[in-house]
Amino acid sequence: MMIVMRADATQREIKTIVDRVQDCGAQAHLSEGQERTIIGVVGDVRSLPRDEFVRMPGVDRVIPISRPYKLASREFHPWNSEVSLDGIRFGGPEVVVIAGPCSVEDRGQLLETAYAVREAGAHALRGGAYKPRTSPYTFQGLGEEGLELLAEARAATGLAVVTEAMSPAQVPVVTRYADMIQIGARNMQNYALLHAVGESQFPALLKRGLSATVDELLMAAEYILSHGNQNVVLCERGIRTFETATRNTTDINAIPVLKTLTHLPVILDPSHSTGHWEYVEAIARAAVAAGADGLIIEVHPQPEIALSDGGQSLKPERFAALVRQVAAIAEAVGRSMAPAKAPLAN
Repeated sequence: MMIVMRADATQREIKTIVDRVQDCGAQAHLSEGQERTIIGVVGDVRSLPRDEFVRMPGVDRVIPISRPYKLASREFHPWNSEVSLDGIRFGGPEVVVIAGPCSVEDRGQLLETAYAVREAGAHALRGGAYKPRTSPYTFQGLGEEGLELLAEARAATGLAVVTEAMSPAQVPVVTRYADMIQIGARNMQNYALLHAVGESQFPALLKRGLSATVDELLMAAEYILSHGNQNVVLCERGIRTFETATRNTTDINAIPVLKTLTHLPVILDPSHSTGHWEYVEAIARAAVAAGADGLIIEVHPQPEIALSDGGQSLKPERFAALVRQVAAIAEAVGRSMAPAKAPLAN
């Protein structure tokens, strides 16, 4: 349930409510807006003394939350949340672009790509050090060596780093080198990993599972939020359907649906959702037009020899053209691109 405090409620009154909620064996999560504070109550609320809370000083009203997810719900948090990543903000009026290779292959490949996407206007660098692959015989990533290369690329370009963790044991390793932990589609319901990322308080990019519903994606986010980690960005990346013309089926509907149901930022991955570089630009434009807060795009200087997902990777010059197109779409729908990084010193 949700306890809405009066606009003039004091900090002492708010603390009294929080203490009483915790005494009842539930968790209290504060959401502080410009006009009033909302206390989200999570746990078994059936035995909570609702009438008692209604009568307590500072309380305006008590509202049940109908959604199975509570902290991710816009019922609990009516205003948009923003997630900060090294000075850029997901969920605000500006569109953010993350770009880079599917996998970190070697130093030269990563640095060449990092410089190219930065020059084109990307705000953060993606790259997989740990790779969950369908086949155990394909390239699985460089592991910690890949993380070290990502950290070197960040130092060289100033781009924040987004990379995946596949298990709870990898979370502290990834947080030493990266700026945001990606939870991939195959791990969306890896509950031990979700708990570990929540406990880390580190920014998280949560991708929708291959066959997951919107509700299941939001319930996965709830695991992270339940630890007080509010730094969650959701990612639509296409779902598995009967259609085989593309790698997955891009659920453009999910963007406005999620923006209605949750306060969390929402971005789209047009690379995985199509699986073909020829379609990436069109779906990227559609995503921004539909209200996405950003994009995550695979870029490789030589996709034909990429160790993973070369067929869906853009070459740097095409990525630069895409950024210009996306900027025009953003302006057309009343938004703008997040400011590009300042030019690098020669």
